[in-house]
Amino acid sequence: MVTGVAEAYDTCARIARDHYENFPVASVLLPRRMRPHVAAVYAFARAADDFADEGDLAPAARLEMLEGWGARLHACAAHDPSDSAGLQPCAPSETDKIFLALGSTIRACRLPVSLFDDLLSAFRQDVTTTRYETWDDLFDYCRRSANPVGRLVLAVAGVEDEALARSSDAVCTALQLTNFWQDLASDWRRGRLYLPFEDCRREGADPADLDAGRLTPAWRSVLSRAGARTAALFEQGRAVCGGVHGRLGFELRLTWLGGRRILSRLKREDYDVFHRRPALGAPDVPALVWQAIRWRAR
Repeated sequence: MVTGVAEAYDTCARIARDHYENFPVASVLLPRRMRPHVAAVYAFARAADDFADEGDLAPAARLEMLEGWGARLHACAAHDPSDSAGLQPCAPSETDKIFLALGSTIRACRLPVSLFDDLLSAFRQDVTTTRYETWDDLFDYCRRSANPVGRLVLAVAGVEDEALARSSDAVCTALQLTNFWQDLASDWRRGRLYLPFEDCRREGADPADLDAGRLTPAWRSVLSRAGARTAALFEQGRAVCGGVHGRLGFELRLTWLGGRRILSRLKREDYDVFHRRPALGAPDVPALVWQAIRWRAR
């Protein structure tokens, strides 16, 4: 039996705090009324992402877990959070609380369930797809794996502006791609490569070099082209950072600046993540906050 909605939201907030991310989730920078809802969205997505990525389960078992998660999603959106369809890899009490909070958030903020379905579609793809032939293939994946998050945050904030939503899409895709380049070495060890093969072939980049942890000039060239595309997407999405006001706008600017800083470090280190993975740390915070304030003043 689930306890109250408040305790359910507390559980989601703990999940958000306990998982490492490049950027804060449901942080104190967000308006207070938004934090529980963003935490509920995050807790739903975090668990589903773990089904696709973590542990040693066979692909069929992962897909079954994701199907069960999708069934719980639609049940909670239909006012039935007690539905127990599908497998529940989390402790039942935690699972029930996630969906109690999420159902409450979907109804309170009128969130489109289709955006959650897009996320689950991308997580299922993570189970079955380890290579991307073209940029269009990769962008389609980002459209479902990253962009729904930005649109959900805007919806929680009550922002209804399609132009800003499209700018958010560009930023979310840029952040997703930055994370791919940042995690190239660890993804490759798990058998995944997000760099489009059309670029790899064009530059003559040999996957055997990645097996040996060698970032050859060919691979650096592929990553340099990918980094340029990513930087262009950050610029394309810049409008959402100035178009949303208040505390959420400030957090969006910090997130944009943080993503660009990681991308700049990747470029400065010639993308050699086999020897060092660039990340943000406490020493970065004052500069990022100052830049976000100056941006606001402009």
